[in-house]
Amino acid sequence: MKVLITREIPQVGINILRQYPQLELDYRQGPPLSEEELKKAVKDADAYIPVIPDQVNKSILTAGKQLKVVATYSVGYDHIDLGTATSKGIYVGNTPGDLTESVAEHAIALMLGVAKHIAEGDKFCRSGKFQYWDPMLYMGPKLVGKTIGIVGFGRIGQMVGKIAKYGFNMNVIYNDVMKHAEAEGLLDAEKVDMDNLLENSDVVSLNCNLTDATHHLIGEDELKKMKPFAILINTSRGPIINEAALATGLKEGWIAGAGLDVFENEPEINVGLKKLNNVVLTPHTASATFEARIQMSRMVAENVVDVLINKKPPRYLVNKELTDNKVSSIV
Repeated sequence: MKVLITREIPQVGINILRQYPQLELDYRQGPPLSEEELKKAVKDADAYIPVIPDQVNKSILTAGKQLKVVATYSVGYDHIDLGTATSKGIYVGNTPGDLTESVAEHAIALMLGVAKHIAEGDKFCRSGKFQYWDPMLYMGPKLVGKTIGIVGFGRIGQMVGKIAKYGFNMNVIYNDVMKHAEAEGLLDAEKVDMDNLLENSDVVSLNCNLTDATHHLIGEDELKKMKPFAILINTSRGPIINEAALATGLKEGWIAGAGLDVFENEPEINVGLKKLNNVVLTPHTASATFEARIQMSRMVAENVVDVLINKKPPRYLVNKELTDNKVSSIV
């Protein structure tokens, strides 16, 4: 049985798969495959381990005539045509591991990087421009006691709130389709509507899923509702922000700054954003901790072994319609 892996992953997952001589690994460790290359590679695969940039569309799923499971090396699965996979009886599994702290830490790091002009200051020092101390150089806001508005108050959003509350004594407000009473009590947080959140937050952190409802959730109108000295952070999915509007807003001073780990047309980044000094950009590395990435590798291998070796649904199952709802999952 063939397992297609499209990108290098931590060795722990490979070691798990290699314990089973029935599994033949087609392990690609170079640049991303084109759609045509991917269709050819998946043609005789029983399991496919993609990463987020791989667009697992109807064409790919149709080409994979033997596919039994798509075990994505990611928590999110918006890059997979879930409807087509389900209609073809192909399990989709993800890796909803302990990325919570890793991504939340990165969101806070971006917040600090923007507020404290870390990237700008680094370039300033390396370029030899630091000739004397200037009391007006790179001033920014004090974050202690300010208000953070969190859009998407699941595990990661709550962890961002916890660090902000107990690390910086920030006031926490949030917007979510659900009310999180327990988290509200622990963090003294308040659920508010989006207009309230945008108008009253000093920092807005996006931690929601990408859906039809959240696509371009932040555009020109929303940016203009924010405080002119506010900071916008995105560690969720790029298309939640209209990048063209954000580039304009940052240039014209609608908001003070932004920290982005994800991009609307990733890996492409809006040219206007790259020219600005008041935005910090990182290459989708919010979950790039040793602990998180190793755990994800183990989980993705377990999903494959569950289906191909143990002949049962993957333990981290996304399309639960394919089971009798007796499968245990933490999704």
